[in-house]
Amino acid sequence: EVRLVESGGGSVQAGGSLTLSCTASGFTFDARDMGWYHAAPGVECNLITKMERNGRTGYADSVKGRFTLSRDNAKNTVYLQMTSLKVEDTGVYYCAADDLSPRLRRCPGGYDSSYWGQGTQVTISS
Repeated sequence: EVRLVESGGGSVQAGGSLTLSCTASGFTFDARDMGWYHAAPGVECNLITKMERNGRTGYADSVKGRFTLSRDNAKNTVYLQMTSLKVEDTGVYYCAADDLSPRLRRCPGGYDSSYWGQGTQVTISS
């Protein structure tokens, strides 16, 4: 059984930092594309960063320069370092693997071939 387990969410003030973790099990981690989605209240769920199995990494414009995605294949874990957090970063953050669509009506969603974590809440206050 494939499992993705996120941790590290919480509440911070604007300008602060958080690091999210996602630990995977049940599949060959280093052969997977991994990413993080942001589901803000009342809006679509957007892929904000993705790292392909070859290490190539991309970011949405909304987080470029503020968020950093990394992975530790030995620990089957990806990390999302979030700095200079803004109120609009509030929402549920989902870790996902494989066939990652850039935008979804809701998360989890997209292709049946994708794997999802349960989501972790991030709340940024002004």
